Amino acid sequence: MQLWTYVQGHAANLTFLTYQHASLAFQTVVVGTLVAIIVAVAVYRLPLFSALTLTSSRVALTIPSLALLALLIVPFGLGVVPSFIMLAFFAAMPVIGNAIVGLRSVPAATIESAQGIGLSRWRILFSVELPIAWPVILTGIRVSTQMIVGVAAIVAYVLGPGLGSLIFNGLSRLGGANALEMALTGTILIVIVALIFDGLLVLLGRFTISKGLS
Repeated sequence: MQLWTYVQGHAANLTFLTYQHASLAFQTVVVGTLVAIIVAVAVYRLPLFSALTLTSSRVALTIPSLALLALLIVPFGLGVVPSFIMLAFFAAMPVIGNAIVGLRSVPAATIESAQGIGLSRWRILFSVELPIAWPVILTGIRVSTQMIVGVAAIVAYVLGPGLGSLIFNGLSRLGGANALEMALTGTILIVIVALIFDGLLVLLGRFTISKGLS
């Protein structure tokens, strides 16, 4: 009951913070995905480089997000810039691995058939390889999005936007008025944002994945 009362009394602020959180997550996932696909396209035909990139992307995910955020404060200060860079970096990592695996899993016979009808290297990439690899890439994007929506709460430590400020302000004031309600509301809203994004990505997959690959 107290939680619902708190939500009703702070609806405008909660809506704004939720929008900030969703917007930051969306933008960083888009940028991270584009960078990841470009990197994957550059290395997937080179066994050594693709293996090194795969390993590096997995190792990079073990970097503590707070440590990376602290390092970015030095050149960029507090606020949106270090928050965006840190989140875009982590957003790219799962997608890089999936993109490389997806592109390398395209059957050689399919590529040879495309070459046999005279398609250029780039047309094969965009009309054959990427569409076939897309379900695997999209899975990486879904994993990345879920991770980023959660990790985005941490940027409150550097005065970044989003629902993290609500959670950490509540935790720092535990025992005070509305402290628990603040932390719970922020956590619940992050879960809701994550579920909405995942539902949208599932819907995107239904419209963009070829029925022959489903």
